[in-house]
Amino acid sequence: MGESFETEHRPGEIRYVAADKRLEIDFDDGVTFSYPAELLRVESPSAEVQGHGPGDKKVVAERRHVGILEIEPVGNYAVRIKFDDLHDTGIFSWRYLYQLGRNQDEIWQAYLSALEAQGLSREPARRA
Repeated sequence: MGESFETEHRPGEIRYVAADKRLEIDFDDGVTFSYPAELLRVESPSAEVQGHGPGDKKVVAERRHVGILEIEPVGNYAVRIKFDDLHDTGIFSWRYLYQLGRNQDEIWQAYLSALEAQGLSREPARRA
């Protein structure tokens, strides 16, 4: 039996720590997750990042210094995050954020491996 909407973990408090470029969320089960803005950006649930089907996920490079400009509630189930690279099409559900927090280390390592495999970098390209 799948997880129902009623058993979904909900945030009690959401904080953006601009100096560290981290989003912190306290969930109703007492768990707190701290997400680097870079992780949220490269794992955005948007079609631009995730694609439109299995195997379509894009590896987003050069986002080491990305920050968050705005966090906007979407109903009572999610937030839309506007990043300072102007990406704002991802709707981050509470369920997605909770799973991202729980699996952050594995997701981060997979991201770093994907960058390396494609010869990409977290650092922005230098402009002449």
